Amino acid sequence: MQYKVELYDTTLRDGSQSEGVSFSVEDKLRITKKLDELGIHYIEGGWPGSNPKDMEYFKRVKSLPLKSTKVVAFGSTRRADNPASKDRNLKAFLQSGVEIVTIFGKTWDLHVKDVFKISLSENLKMIEDSIRYLVRHDIRVFYDAEHFFDGYKDNPGYALDTLKAAEEAGAEIIVLCDTNGGTLPSEVVNIINEVKAKLSVPIGIHAHNDCGLAVANSIAAVECGAMQVQGTMNGYGERCGNANLTTIIGVLGAKLKVPTIKKRTLARLTEVSHFIAEVANMQLPNNHPFVGRSAFAHKGGVHINAVMKNPRTYEHINPEVVGNERRILVSELAGRSSLSVRAKEMDIELDRKSPEADKVMALLQRLEYEGYHFEVAEASFKVLLHREVKKRTPFFDLLGFRVIVEKRKDGEILTEATVKIKVKDKVEYTVAEGDGPVNALDFALRQALKKFYPQIEDMHLTDFKVRVLDGSEGTAAKVRVLIQSQDSKESWTTIGVSENIIEASWQALIDSVEYKLIKG
Repeated sequence: MQYKVELYDTTLRDGSQSEGVSFSVEDKLRITKKLDELGIHYIEGGWPGSNPKDMEYFKRVKSLPLKSTKVVAFGSTRRADNPASKDRNLKAFLQSGVEIVTIFGKTWDLHVKDVFKISLSENLKMIEDSIRYLVRHDIRVFYDAEHFFDGYKDNPGYALDTLKAAEEAGAEIIVLCDTNGGTLPSEVVNIINEVKAKLSVPIGIHAHNDCGLAVANSIAAVECGAMQVQGTMNGYGERCGNANLTTIIGVLGAKLKVPTIKKRTLARLTEVSHFIAEVANMQLPNNHPFVGRSAFAHKGGVHINAVMKNPRTYEHINPEVVGNERRILVSELAGRSSLSVRAKEMDIELDRKSPEADKVMALLQRLEYEGYHFEVAEASFKVLLHREVKKRTPFFDLLGFRVIVEKRKDGEILTEATVKIKVKDKVEYTVAEGDGPVNALDFALRQALKKFYPQIEDMHLTDFKVRVLDGSEGTAAKVRVLIQSQDSKESWTTIGVSENIIEASWQALIDSVEYKLIKG
């Protein structure tokens, strides 16, 4: 495939329609800079005139020194009762100061008759007048043919008439939209091949994911000759989302070798995906293709053994191509080879044929049977290896702890923890208050240790999660506690399991401190 495909990102507009996503102006500017660094060709900034936030964005984005991208405004054709020269939306395009506008119009006669309640001929005039008006004002126009595939299946003649009206009015590219997300890849291929023969301007694709086919439909369109692909990073968007531009970039760049963005920026794909997820305050699924944390993670012993001999056995590309990394997970499913590899990554030598490997493997299987889950708590796994393989002497011994929770008549709740530890031949006894039992234990433990190990003052607890492992046991159920801690350099997760939530939390706290002291 020799032609270049342009990437059109609509995260800031279509993506913000995703439930739970709301971008501030600052958010939108930060994402714009990141997408520009990635090499996206067009960024749809929003709908000028629809809200103050978008107008502020278009005003401030002009000061960004963008190198790769052009910012595009989005909006609709003129209203049926307005000439183009007096239409508020069209005037807002001119006021935004953009060079390019993506304008959408109705392609499906169902919408024209049942939503607009106007004649089919009047809809054609709205499309033509709006585009001509913008072109006369030296605006480049991309035309989004909304609901095109549904419209074409119902009334192909009229759907094509709307595209012709846009083409004749001066649209630079015509983007075929699967707005309801219900079209199948085979239908996309057949319809695009029929439409291409009747148009002289390039076509693009804008697919929604209601059938889980938005990426497949976008790739099928490219293979049929589409020159522009519209989508959102991480697939954000209304209902089931838009075509996931993150996955599309991976497929086009790493699989089809279609020129889109440069190879050196393709290696930043994972970084940009996670950055946008963070700004959107949306957790990126671990199994996200190309960029997810589990995209190149291997857990099964047979898989790991093969990957270590030749990564191609279970990886379709080199993870580094998209800026990701291979991860070897340790669990009861893993074999001794994977255990040895994972230990080496933690700077611990463990011969897979040694008695130590057998011992650690048996311990790992027993602990996972009891409810431990080390692939989400790698710091605890490293502590385990230091205990079992390096035979490291404990940094301290617990002599006892106690937690008291008191609720007073006025509703105030007080929590106090006492911790008694021994470091070599010295005993330390401390008392601390906290917002809850785990918080109080954390404070008391670190107060007891800081005179011996002052480096722990650089760490603090950042997250605490509890999962009930067997709901049928009710309040007597075993629980799994995950604690995330952080210092000035990194964050790490530790785990504890017990029928007693305080004991499970203590286990995780101990591992967290041990990990900090091991790494120095």
